Amino acid sequence: MDSAGARARLLELLIQKSFRTGRIVLSSGKISNFYVDCKQTALSAEGHKLIGQLLFEQVRETFPDARAIGGPTLGADPLISAISTWSTLHDHPLDAFIIRKDAKEHGTGQPIEGLGNLGEGWPVVVIEDVVTTAGSTLRSIDRCRDAGLKVLGVIALVDRQEGGRAAIEAEGLRLETMFDRSDFPIEG
Repeated sequence: MDSAGARARLLELLIQKSFRTGRIVLSSGKISNFYVDCKQTALSAEGHKLIGQLLFEQVRETFPDARAIGGPTLGADPLISAISTWSTLHDHPLDAFIIRKDAKEHGTGQPIEGLGNLGEGWPVVVIEDVVTTAGSTLRSIDRCRDAGLKVLGVIALVDRQEGGRAAIEAEGLRLETMFDRSDFPIEG
């Protein structure tokens, strides 16, 4: 499927499977009248494939020097899996890593899983499902930098357009998104 068709179909799936209206408390603590639970779409077979295709294309186009992609667990987990898998099918492998909210209390205590597959100073892209205020994104960027990775930028499936872009850009990084709030049937 071409990119335009894939994008249109992915939006249909997000609206059908992931989009909800009504009072919801976001992870930032803010109250919202809508919610986009991207995991519902990303964990469907068709959604997983479309996300892999489209976000891989976005990484290659926007951050061509990237060698790996990763993001905060749990929202980014299926996204980075899809991108990494798609990348190997298109002869440009991108390794994946998962950033924990808190370091494990057991084992190696790593804040980033998959770090052993990456090299010091590797250029990486942080992947997010939804950006609101960018609090979790900024923590992920800090964790990557602390681990010696070079963060090139951020790609999100959805930007709620509630200050996250400005916060990421204040870190000197670019935020690219597939969709934003205007793509969803939000009332009020």
